[in-house]
Amino acid sequence: MDHSYMAAMEEMDTLSDSSSIGEAVSGRGRRRRESDEDDGIFYIPERRRSLHLDQTPMDTSHWQYVEQAFSPALSYGSMTSEENLSNMDGEEGSPTRLQLRRADSYSSCYSLDSDDCEKIIPKVKNKDETATEVSDTPVLKHNPNEFKHPALTVEFTFKAICEILRELSEDHLLFFKVMLWKRYPQSFNTPPQSLDLVDLVDRLLECYNLEVSLQITKTLLESIKERRLVKCLQSLCLRNEVRYELCKTLKKTYGEIDDDSAVQGERGPLDDFFTKLDITSIANNGPNVEHEVRTIARLDTNSSKPVEQISTKDLISAERLEKTNVKLALITGVAGSGKSMAIKKLILDWIEGRSHKHVTFMFPLPFRELNKFKGSEVSLLQIIQTLYPETKKLRDYDYTCDECRVMLIFDGLEEYKESFDFQDTSLLTDHTEISTLNTIVVNMLRARLLYRGIYLVFSRPRLRGCIPYDTSHDEIELRGFSDPEKDEYFKKRCPNPDQAARVIEYTHSSKTLRIMCHLPLFCSLVADEYQRIFKEQGLQAQLPRSITYMYTKLLLALIGQRRTLGASPWGPDKGGDFLMVLGKLAYNMLEKGTLKLNRYEWEDHELDNEEAVNNSGLCMVFVTKPHLFCHEKVLSFIHPTMQEYLAALYVFLSFRNQGKNWFEPPLKEKFKGYFKGQKPMELYKSAVDKSLQYDDGKLDIFLRFLLGTTLKANLDLLQPFCTPSPKWQTVAEDAAALIKKRIKENQYPNRIGNLKCCLEELGV
Repeated sequence: MDHSYMAAMEEMDTLSDSSSIGEAVSGRGRRRRESDEDDGIFYIPERRRSLHLDQTPMDTSHWQYVEQAFSPALSYGSMTSEENLSNMDGEEGSPTRLQLRRADSYSSCYSLDSDDCEKIIPKVKNKDETATEVSDTPVLKHNPNEFKHPALTVEFTFKAICEILRELSEDHLLFFKVMLWKRYPQSFNTPPQSLDLVDLVDRLLECYNLEVSLQITKTLLESIKERRLVKCLQSLCLRNEVRYELCKTLKKTYGEIDDDSAVQGERGPLDDFFTKLDITSIANNGPNVEHEVRTIARLDTNSSKPVEQISTKDLISAERLEKTNVKLALITGVAGSGKSMAIKKLILDWIEGRSHKHVTFMFPLPFRELNKFKGSEVSLLQIIQTLYPETKKLRDYDYTCDECRVMLIFDGLEEYKESFDFQDTSLLTDHTEISTLNTIVVNMLRARLLYRGIYLVFSRPRLRGCIPYDTSHDEIELRGFSDPEKDEYFKKRCPNPDQAARVIEYTHSSKTLRIMCHLPLFCSLVADEYQRIFKEQGLQAQLPRSITYMYTKLLLALIGQRRTLGASPWGPDKGGDFLMVLGKLAYNMLEKGTLKLNRYEWEDHELDNEEAVNNSGLCMVFVTKPHLFCHEKVLSFIHPTMQEYLAALYVFLSFRNQGKNWFEPPLKEKFKGYFKGQKPMELYKSAVDKSLQYDDGKLDIFLRFLLGTTLKANLDLLQPFCTPSPKWQTVAEDAAALIKKRIKENQYPNRIGNLKCCLEELGV
């Protein structure tokens, strides 16, 4: 221990042995002068317990009467300067003003001028005596007009000083307390050796504002040769400022629901709209197979472990990180399942301090933005600083030190069209190293880019593997809304409770609509449509019964999203051609009664799987385990009813554009040219008759969708894919008459229920 420490300890012992309580507070070991006998009695309360939050008045019953002590040593820049003291020479009784300004206090019970911090008006001493007293006390220069960063709060200052002082050894912490007493005795009514760390910092913040408290801490740490801790404290303050500015930027982007989110047409604070999502701890669960008519067994998947429900707060939480050290999570979900909502909720909870408190910085890096760096040589640091300029204040050390956890959120992996060569791509572990975007992305998927980094990757289910086999990671699936959350969403989405009640009642009346509302995007389309009707026609308006209309809007919404995914633009006929190929596949699978295809089967159908899975979002991929040591990727539609809808759309477009009736006997195909001019009702008559032949209801929902294409509202939506024809003006009425006739004939009693549903689809 150095000589200054020993001298300080000896002085402390002297003060403790020879001084009264009042003298200890004043910081002097001298006796009261005889000339002061007539001065008034001065009250000095015992120190109150720190962090006392009650609002009760101060109890003065335990106060002690002690003699007034002399003024403590000058220690503030706000204290009267020596020039002012010299001007007061000869003016008996002129006060030396000591201003203890505490703009903030960690304990809410302390007022701006605490009784514990004495406000004494001493008698004037001569200039030489004053100069001697301040020789050991650095002047704290604080300009009250200086800009105070809004990130500097009482909570942060308290935690930062405590965190730094905990790094001191027991001897150095004692030395720190001694120096604090020696230089700033007016802050304590007893020597601070007996105070624990929390009480010590609390007391410091009671008597000084935040900037001065930090300055005192830095000054004393430098005096005991702890320059490393001084730098650490400065780093904490710098990171706190950057984090504050980063949070402001992120809250503007992710704190509200807008038109770019997974839920369309909504604006306002995210917390007002967000509804709990169904997130499972294991991916590859296959599509939702709940169906109104058919009983479909759960598809054979690779999920052998029990599935747990988790929330966005559980994505690589501090507990998970400490237990497994897994730093990478792949979160998949079909189009419209709420991935964008989950990302917004994750970021907003971090900003508000509700989750992921172990993360220092959170950087969302959407692939939509990352794709702009294609073809250029960049580093991860340059990408972050380009997207978030406020981070330019940070040093390279702040990204790699043990005190910092950086979370990188990569949204929309399906938008990145480059291949992942994990075997030959060079290893990259330096975030400042210049490289290509592909090298950065590959090493991000290796979880190697930042040693202390945490990586969340959001994507639609992909055909190609995107995580190296030797990289430990979590696979999580986002499945949209569970049943109770569907109603909760509509209550939040519709500001008028009566409107919400009507929408909920309507979705309950149609089981197919109710099931499909597991997709937040579909829920949003339903809410938007019915709010538009309420606005135009009033609350008592009749809501449309057509499920075909809502599925057509979902189809157009998903196709519309492909423009934002970096997919090549479609030509005039490319969209229709794609729907015909996909619809033909759906129709063939429906006839065979299958819901999934292996890789060889979808190649036989000449299906562009990149377009079907990644760009349009109408299909999904998951892994099955048909044998003990065999894993196989299979393709399916995002829901069985989407398969039935696309099959019906294919049959309708084939007849409308090509005059082909898929329900006619094969022999009539030889006379294709002759039948090209047949009437539309022949298509619907043959479809109704064929569906009645299936007792298991295999074509029930398909028939509803096919009949729904006769309605004008649906024809208007499908106009881009149809050739003009004047023959369809009365088809809906003719189809309704046909259904009524079949019900009256009652040749298929067990199919009557579906025929009545067909009438509802036609609005009858």
